[in-house]
Amino acid sequence: PRAPAGMGDVPEPCPQASLAVLSKVELRVSCKHLLDRDTLNKSDPCVLLLMQTQGQWMEVDRSEVIKSNLNPVFAKIFTVDYYFEEVQKLRFEVYDSHGQAGVGTHDDDFLGGMECTVGQIVAQKRVTKPLFLKYGKFAGKSTITIISEEISGNNGYVELAFRAKKLDDKDLFSKSDPFLEIYRIDDDRSEQLVYRTEVVKNNLSPIWEPFKVSLNSLCSCEEKRKLRCVVWDYDSRGKHDFIGEFFTTFEEMQKAMGENKVQWDCMNPKYKIKKRNYKNSGVVVLLDLKIHRVYSFLDYIMGGCQIHFTVAIDFTASNGDPRNSCSLHYINPYQPNEYLKALVAVGEICQDYDSDKKFSALGFGARIPPKYEVSHDFAINFNPDNDECEGIQGVVESYQSCLPKIQLYGPTNVAPIISKVARVAADEERTKEASQYFILLILTDGVVTDMADTREAIVRASYLPMSIIIVGVGNADFTDMQILDGDDGVLRSPKGEPVLRDIVQFVPFREFKNVS
Repeated sequence: PRAPAGMGDVPEPCPQASLAVLSKVELRVSCKHLLDRDTLNKSDPCVLLLMQTQGQWMEVDRSEVIKSNLNPVFAKIFTVDYYFEEVQKLRFEVYDSHGQAGVGTHDDDFLGGMECTVGQIVAQKRVTKPLFLKYGKFAGKSTITIISEEISGNNGYVELAFRAKKLDDKDLFSKSDPFLEIYRIDDDRSEQLVYRTEVVKNNLSPIWEPFKVSLNSLCSCEEKRKLRCVVWDYDSRGKHDFIGEFFTTFEEMQKAMGENKVQWDCMNPKYKIKKRNYKNSGVVVLLDLKIHRVYSFLDYIMGGCQIHFTVAIDFTASNGDPRNSCSLHYINPYQPNEYLKALVAVGEICQDYDSDKKFSALGFGARIPPKYEVSHDFAINFNPDNDECEGIQGVVESYQSCLPKIQLYGPTNVAPIISKVARVAADEERTKEASQYFILLILTDGVVTDMADTREAIVRASYLPMSIIIVGVGNADFTDMQILDGDDGVLRSPKGEPVLRDIVQFVPFREFKNVS
C-alpha cells in the first residue's frame, strides 16, 4: 500500500469556484406516426442533428438506425453546448435508411424536418412539433419530440461524517492513531486523493470531524464511480501503518441520509489470506451525509422559471428630432435605427424564456399627452394599466407609433424605471417560488442625470430577482456610465452600501454594432 502524502490540512472546498460558465445539455429524440416509405416493411428511421453556424447548416451528429419502426425512440443522446447569450438554431432531419448504403439524403428517403432553438428546448424542457417535408408541406401526422436535460455539472457538494469501531491495534504501548483517506478511481484506473481526515490519537473507535467535498471532486458527478477508502495508523516519521480498506460508491453512501447509517468492513487483504477466521480489521461507519445543491441558471430555467423582459427607451431631446435623418430616433424605412437594433438583439434572446411572449415597453425623458408633462416611466403604448406589447414586433410597432405623439425633453432619469421594475420583482420575491426573473434593458443616448438616485435604486434592486442591461446608443462619451457596471470595483449607494450582487451590465452599442 502506498503511504499518503504529507499530512497537510485539506483546504475547504469552495463551491462557487467550480461553477463552469459553459453548460452542456443532453437531447433525447423520439418520433411518432412517421411516413412509411418502404413498400414491403416499415421505414428504418435515423435522425440527423444540424446546427446553424454563420448561416450554414452543418451536421453535428446522427442517431442509430431503428429497424422498421414508425414510432421510434432513439437511444442516441445528442449533447450540445448551451450559450444563453446566443440564438442557437437547431434542425432535426429524419431519414429512412437503407442498410449498408447508410442514410440517403434523397428526397424520397426524407421523412421530415423540424427547426427550433436550444433556448426553446431548455425553456420548455420537452418540445413536440410537426415534421415538415420540402416547401413547408406537413409530413402527414408525423411529429418529433425533443426532451432536454442539463448534464449536472459542478452542481453541489456533499457533507460526510465518518467514524470507525474496533480497529486493529498497530501500536505496542498505546492504541492506534487512525486517519481515513478517500480516493476516487478514474477511468484510467489511476487514483485521485479526494480527502484525508485529521488523525485521532490513541483511539480504536475514532469519530472524525465532518467534512465537505464537491461532487465533482468526490466522484466526477457520477454516482456509480468506484471509491477506495483506506484507514491508516499515523506515524510521525511518515511510515504510516496500513489498517485496512474498503470500496464503495457515492450511490451507496447516499443510504446514510436521514436516520440511516451505512457501514463497511475494513479489510486487510494480507490478513484475509493468512488468517483462517479473519473477519475484518474494524468497521467504518458513515454516520451522516448531506447533499448541498448549487443550482445553475439552467436548473432554474428547466425548473420552469420564466424571464420577464422590460425595455426602457430614452426619449430625451439630446437624441435629436425624430423627423431629422441625423436623429438617433429617425425611422428609416430601409434600415432600423440603433434603438431598434439593440432592442431586437436582446429581445430575441429573452423571448425564448417567456411563454406568453409579452414584453413591457416603457419610455423616459419625454413630455407625453394629454397634458404634455414630463414623464420618466410611461408605457409607450399609452396604456397605463397594461404596458405589455405582443412580442418584439409589438414593441417595435408601439415605439414607431408613439414617436410622433410625444415631445422629446429631459433630463435623463432612469431611477424611476429601475424602481418600477423592482416593485414587480419584489412582489415576485415574496411568493418564494423563484418562478420569474426580471431583465430590464435600458437604451440611452447619454450619461444619466440622476446618478445618485440610480445608484441607490440599483443597490436596492440587487437584492431582488432582476438584472439590468444598459446599452449606450450613439456616440456620446459614456465613461461615467462604467461606474454603474460594477466590473471595476463594487458599486455603492451614495451612503456607501455595496450591491449584494453585480446586476448591471453596461455596453456601448457602437462597439458591437458591426459584430456578427
